[in-house]
Amino acid sequence: MNEEPIESPCNDVCKLDEQTGWCLGCYRTLAEIGSWSSLAAADKRAVIERSAKRREAAAELRAERRAAR
Repeated sequence: MNEEPIESPCNDVCKLDEQTGWCLGCYRTLAEIGSWSSLAAADKRAVIERSAKRREAAAELRAERRAAR
């Protein structure tokens, strides 16, 4: 049984946040971006899961900063 290929979460924003090291488009690290094509499917799913958590954390931080103004 063949698994469907897991698409890269890249959305062509490709700008790294200097403080976190996360891409501001897909919220992956440079290491995760660089190794994407050689990762196993399970590892790709783990990267997607971590990047989703980073995206949520970044959104919460932005909301906190706006509320503090």
